[in-house]
Amino acid sequence: MNSTLLRRAQRPTALIARNLTKTLAAPVKMNMRCISTSKPILFRHNEDKDNWNTQNFKSSKSLPLNTIVKFVPQQEAWIVERMGRFDRILEPGLNILMPILDSVKYVKTLKEVAATVPSQSAITQDNVTLHLDGVLYFKVVDPYKASYGVEDAAFAITQLAQTTMRAEIGQMTLDRTLAERAYLNMNIVNAINSAALEWGIKCLRYEIRDIHPPLKVVESMHQQVSAERTKRAQILESEGARQAAINVAEGQKQSKILASEAQKAENINQADGEAQAILLRAEASAKSIETVAKAIGKEQGSNAVSMSIAEKYVEAFGQLAKKSTTLIVPATANDAASLVTQALTIYKNISKNP
Repeated sequence: MNSTLLRRAQRPTALIARNLTKTLAAPVKMNMRCISTSKPILFRHNEDKDNWNTQNFKSSKSLPLNTIVKFVPQQEAWIVERMGRFDRILEPGLNILMPILDSVKYVKTLKEVAATVPSQSAITQDNVTLHLDGVLYFKVVDPYKASYGVEDAAFAITQLAQTTMRAEIGQMTLDRTLAERAYLNMNIVNAINSAALEWGIKCLRYEIRDIHPPLKVVESMHQQVSAERTKRAQILESEGARQAAINVAEGQKQSKILASEAQKAENINQADGEAQAILLRAEASAKSIETVAKAIGKEQGSNAVSMSIAEKYVEAFGQLAKKSTTLIVPATANDAASLVTQALTIYKNISKNP
């Protein structure tokens, strides 16, 4: 009887204990269910990122397990939420969390990230369709804004780079786009930084990797280059011919100048020689005349002069028939004495009238 009463009294106590155990265990199961369901959602989110990043870049690391002790690697920032609200950012090193209340929601890398911008088409100012791709270099400077300011910061900045590149290329001609890549890259970086300021991301640089114009445009460019090179070759050839003609003309000019100077010097020398010869002949003639005059003044000088004149007369008379067929002779050509007398008379008259 007593044992029966005792078992009946213990039944409510056991029932209460089981109910209490269920009650206490229910929140724990709920939290575990929340934790377990949150990971697949995040995993699906990361899986979507991985699918997108097959064309771009690797996604952020998967979220760590919800434990008390956390070791944060260098150059990483872990965003911690407490009961669904932002609490703090874990610094690199040792950190302590409350397992149920605290949870790591975002893991952001602070390293520089290189993202491949997919190939896209853009129309230039002169209506030429180009296909371009590039590489975007950026880093997270504010993990809080990168986590809560935009849904997917990496995807957003890559899309912004694409749209900005289209807008910049639309303001430039084809020749300027091909020649001023550095200017285009700088404008894209400035536009991205001004828009991504609220996302906690800084674009360090943007590089256009490849530019693919249409085939017809490429062929036209090749023809233009060939024509330009042909033009330069013809210009150089004509310049060479012109310079050669100038050199030949200059050589002929210098040759004529030198020849004229040589002729001038020759004429001057010849005239100088003739003048010297005339002077010498005049001096010799004067000396001979002076000698003859002195000789005439001496005794028997007139006889010697008469003899000399007679000899010259006979000699000159003998040469008349040799030099010309027409002869003009004096009437007294056979009288040499009279001619000598006449010559002496003329000489005496000249001597009297100096």
